[in-house]
Amino acid sequence: MALKKQGRSWLNPEGRMKKEKKEAKETGKLLELLDRHYPRTESFLVYEEPWQLLIATILSAQCTDNRVNEVTKILFARYGSPRELADAEREEVEKIIKPVGLYRAKANSIIGCAGRLCESFGGEVPDKIEDLTSLPGVGRKTANVVRSHVFSEPSVVVDTHVKRVSRRLGLTDTDDPVKAEFELMERLPKDHWSRINIQFMSLGREICRARSPRCDECFLAQYCDSCRAPRIEKTCH
Repeated sequence: MALKKQGRSWLNPEGRMKKEKKEAKETGKLLELLDRHYPRTESFLVYEEPWQLLIATILSAQCTDNRVNEVTKILFARYGSPRELADAEREEVEKIIKPVGLYRAKANSIIGCAGRLCESFGGEVPDKIEDLTSLPGVGRKTANVVRSHVFSEPSVVVDTHVKRVSRRLGLTDTDDPVKAEFELMERLPKDHWSRINIQFMSLGREICRARSPRCDECFLAQYCDSCRAPRIEKTCH
């Protein structure tokens, strides 16, 4: 049974309650399978201090975590604090982070972000999402990564993998990442909000790829409309 949400306006209260209980039970089974296959909860980005995770997440836009980790190893060795990064020469920062792509825009963002941290927050990373999203280069996704991994605040991070996987499974019904975030928060138990980020990212990278998904290897195939869609086979005459 797929998890896709359907209109309930025609259901009486009893029928609606039964349907919601059935969906919740299926969601619970899905989460059990995810926990079994992907027990990891730590970030794939390497960092030692909160501000480093913030900067690394900004750099991770449209770039692999492995590439970001290679770059931040050099970047953080060169600039050991938000103040040092804020005072850095832009050209030198651009040279270091060039392998992550979009390096000019990202250099502006991380230098500006480091400067705002020093000016407005005493060099410390704030925990409120409103404060985090006031920083240059920081949107809800980056803010939620920091809230989840630094402050242990249950937060749903919606990147391209999470958006794709959650929609294929019928847990969301939108391409808008902010709407998807709130739909997942409504659908999933709070103790899985942060965990689901790493799990869907892992599934999206390994199996549920944007192109040529490996549906025959997917342990969630029974819950996925995309996996169960009939395939048209060519025949010779």
